[in-house]
This record gives sequence, C-alpha cells and structure tokens, in this order.
Amino acid sequence: MLVVPRALPVGRRSVAASAGRLPGVTPRRGLAALPAGAPQWSMGLLHYMNIASLDGYIADREGRFDWARPDDDVHAAVNDLLRTVSTYLYGRRVYEVMRVWDDPGIATDAPAVVRDFSHIWRAAEKIVYSRTLADVDTERTRLERGLDPDMVRALKRGSAADLAIGGPGLAAAAFAEGLVDRVHLFIAPVTVGGGTPALADQRLDLSLKEERRIGRFVYLHYGVRM
Repeated sequence: MLVVPRALPVGRRSVAASAGRLPGVTPRRGLAALPAGAPQWSMGLLHYMNIASLDGYIADREGRFDWARPDDDVHAAVNDLLRTVSTYLYGRRVYEVMRVWDDPGIATDAPAVVRDFSHIWRAAEKIVYSRTLADVDTERTRLERGLDPDMVRALKRGSAADLAIGGPGLAAAAFAEGLVDRVHLFIAPVTVGGGTPALADQRLDLSLKEERRIGRFVYLHYGVRM
C-alpha cells in the first residue's frame, strides 16, 4: 500500500510503505455480498502504490524520505485508493513501519485525513511475509514465510475488494509473477540521484490510465499489461 503517512516520523527508512475517492476508483464490497453468477471482473485487483522522486526513488542513498511528506490533498488521495482495499501484503520492514497504526490513539488529535487513514488501516486484513519475524502482534494480521503466487491468485479470485502490496522487494517478486494489476505513483518535485527504486529492476509494460496534479505532486495511474 503504499506511502508512509504524514503522522509518522520522517527521516530514514529501508523501504517505503504506501488509504475519499479518485476518479475511476469504485469501492467494491466483499465477495459474499455478490449475487450468484457475478462476472469474473468482480475479482480483486492487486495494487502497488508509492510516493517517488522524479528520478524514480522512494528513498535516497541514506534512506531519507523527508521530501516525500504528503500534504493533505495527497494524503486524502491515498486514503481514497486504500478505501477499496481489504487486504495488505507487506514485507517485514514495511510492516514494522506501519504497525504503529494498530494503536487507534496515534491519530486521536491528528488532522481528519490522518484519522481517516488510521481507521482504514485498522479495518483491513494484513499478510506479512518474513523469514525472520517470530510472530506478528497487530490485529487482523497473519504471518507467511514466503510469497506464494498461487495463494495470492486465490486471494484475488476470492475477493471483490482489492489488495495492495508494499515493499520494493516483495513487490518485485509479485511483478515477476504477473500478480500486480495496477501501479499508482505520486511523483514529488525532487530528484535524489540514487537510492531505493520505486519499481522493480525488470521490464514492465504499462498502460496509462490517469494523470493529474495533486498539490505539489503528480499522480500517475497505470494498468499492468500481462
């Protein structure tokens, strides 16, 4: 999912984490609510989202991402995207950044967009992929030791709500398996010269679905061509 929300301390990170309504994004309900014989297109889509520099990085060589701090409009747009998501797929480092949101008190005195994000995050299911974590301690969360492409495909088929994936390493594996359906990038007006790339080091054939300015950022929405 994913951008690191504004309410978290901004400084260093090893990976980026990236939840109103953007044009063309229609909230979808759980599969159980669908009538018998619902069309195949009702299956969930897997989204990859991030804030990136103009030269394509989510953090610089020192792991800093202070330049990626979202304003209210961008934060609201991210909330709108994540509102359609029922399940987050996280690598360990992204999970360790995002788990702070399991405490509802973190957003008590925060702006409305941050309180909204807190509610959205806690309502979603989370799957954490890690070979080193002994356990996970947040609500609605389970631990898996490795990405199983068939399991993710089954999750997509079994849900009319969407999924989101966070963490460049985990996302790269998902891209390689043809699992990712949509890419959402919020491009910041800065270049950092190197660091953690927003996209996998592999060829991706994309189809531009939307582009627009949101505050000081440019929002790009792509479909992934299989």
